[in-house]
Amino acid sequence: MGNMIPTSVSFKLPDGKNVTIETGKLASQANGSAMVRVEDTMILATVVASKEIREGQDFFPLSVDYQEKFASAGKIPGNFFRRESRLSEYEILISRLVDRAIRPLFADEFLNETQVILTLISGDQRNMPDCYAALAASAAFAVSDIPFQGPISEVRVAKIDGKYVVNPERDTLLSATLDIIVAATAKDVMMVEGQAKECQEDELIEAIKIGHDAIKVQIDAQLQLASLVGEKAAVKREVPVAEIDEELKSEIEAFAKAKIYEIAKGGLDKGTRKAGFDAIAKELKEILVAKYGEEDFKENKAVNFSAYFGSLKKKTIREVVLNEAIRLDGRKYDEIRPIWCEVDYLPSAHGSSIFTRGETQALTSMTLGAPTDAMLIDNALDHYNEKFILHYNFPAFSVGEARPNRGPGRREVGHANLAARSLRQVLPEGNPYTIRIVSDILESNGSSSMATVCAGTLALMDGGIKIKAPVSGIAMGMIAEGGKIAILSDILGDEDALGDMDFKVTGTHKGITGCQMDIKIDGLPYEQLEKALEQAKAGRIHILNEMAKSLSETREDLKPHAPRMIEVVIDKAFIGAIIGPGGKIIQEMQARTGAIISIEEVGNTGVINITSSNKDAIDEVLNDIKRITFIPTIGDEYDAVVESLMAFGAFVKFNGKSGLIHVSELDHRRIENVSDVLKEGDNVRVKYIGDDPKTGKMRLSRKALMPRPERN
Repeated sequence: MGNMIPTSVSFKLPDGKNVTIETGKLASQANGSAMVRVEDTMILATVVASKEIREGQDFFPLSVDYQEKFASAGKIPGNFFRRESRLSEYEILISRLVDRAIRPLFADEFLNETQVILTLISGDQRNMPDCYAALAASAAFAVSDIPFQGPISEVRVAKIDGKYVVNPERDTLLSATLDIIVAATAKDVMMVEGQAKECQEDELIEAIKIGHDAIKVQIDAQLQLASLVGEKAAVKREVPVAEIDEELKSEIEAFAKAKIYEIAKGGLDKGTRKAGFDAIAKELKEILVAKYGEEDFKENKAVNFSAYFGSLKKKTIREVVLNEAIRLDGRKYDEIRPIWCEVDYLPSAHGSSIFTRGETQALTSMTLGAPTDAMLIDNALDHYNEKFILHYNFPAFSVGEARPNRGPGRREVGHANLAARSLRQVLPEGNPYTIRIVSDILESNGSSSMATVCAGTLALMDGGIKIKAPVSGIAMGMIAEGGKIAILSDILGDEDALGDMDFKVTGTHKGITGCQMDIKIDGLPYEQLEKALEQAKAGRIHILNEMAKSLSETREDLKPHAPRMIEVVIDKAFIGAIIGPGGKIIQEMQARTGAIISIEEVGNTGVINITSSNKDAIDEVLNDIKRITFIPTIGDEYDAVVESLMAFGAFVKFNGKSGLIHVSELDHRRIENVSDVLKEGDNVRVKYIGDDPKTGKMRLSRKALMPRPERN
């Protein structure tokens, strides 16, 4: 690409906004590079694939990294080093969206290490860059010599004010009732991920169709760009065609197929099933080593043996499912594994639950915190406090393995995000708490992310958070071959890799709140997708009914040891008085009561949150705030304390306010000396009669509350 002349093509979004794809100007030493621009948002994509396959490598090492440069938004990073560091969770999620869309489009034989780097080099506050990242990546592949079976693209489709909008602007997304990202080739939808406010299945399908139509326009633009680039894009690297050892393949099938078939239809549990398959492979391997000799088998047969045995196992299990209508664990297609739940399991947590479905188990806790416990999100284009946090942990013991804990990987981040998006749709409006949910997966054999959604719902309800409705989640699969189709509800871990489509749907009795689909089948008819979503709905409602057996409604109150939070709205003018000089007053209140107090300016008001597990402490702070923000009303009466005496009257204090009782307002009779009537520290009942026009001080009267003396 070094001598390439800059080339560009443009297309319009359905709303008329112009999008440009350019290549040849930037990063010309990469195998392929493209820059996508929409208004002031610019994403640079580079793709590089190594020339040689690493010796002994038997997998495809593809990496996708999306990063937003802070300079793209005119910002300096807020961390200690003042430079971009590891990817944020948001960047990881965008990387995953692109990865999942492009990974299936490489030949099985292409094992060259491939790296996709996507960089936001300019950003604006209108356009969401996440829905242009895959377009940039695919365009870079289109103008490269890398054998990518694209092009593809991704778009966001949102339903706003009842209308479907492709790639809507950031501010309009706040009112969206459905928000998904769709990835597709010109022919097939490949991936869908998103959230909704209890949408219906037909709304989701309609959004996918609209997204696919928009993607076809973007694919045409990429093909046009590749044709303008010419030979450099047209001539792709040759992919080595694996030589098939027909003899070995036949030997494996002759020995193993019937045995695999028997285990696959035996309805065995995960451990027994795995042991059975391993025993077949071990026995067959010993026979082949004896036949070919250990050295010859190791050098010429071992790699193919593993691949052929794995392929035969997958093919045979699919046949059992389609021909016998029996799944690996003996269930029917639409049958959900047994479920049991328990709430209030952790006595010290603010809410907790166990959700167990088959061999998948999530132990989930909920913790309530003050607004000051919120998580700061500081990205290039976003700066805000997130008050709903969900963390998902997947330790090795959950699948019977031993490996070091290295912190959450991209998979964990993705699963947590799907569960968080699903539950966020039902949180109560104006929720004052920072809520953290932690889901620890203790056992796993099929969709622990959906178990997290179910357990998270129960933990919220157990903790007294008034969610709009319970949410459950289900993982679905589909196997299609030779005109036969099997739609599988609540798939096992082993079934995840078998199918042509796997998807997860979360929602309430009323509708869908989240979804994540990976479609690996060419030309999936929308009718089949509709049928699969309807079967998922039935499964989702079944799971909700099982959850209701342990807790059907949100608890009336928080746990006794949970922090209580009161929200008080005051006039903006009082914020300074409550904080005090250098924070003196608010700090003194917190030190004295032990409560956590936060103040946020919202328009013309101040929103104060008081958090404490001690009700008396909250009441004490409330009294302090009422005193500081108290505004007397003319004509009202108050109990006051005399602060000081003057010749012209007495200064008194009440409810944090001070005013003057003029000597003429002390009594109906004439008073010569104020000290004849009052002394400092006296309690006196007064009436607020107005303000002094000169000083603005409150005028108070003692006389107005005394009976007028009778005339002689």
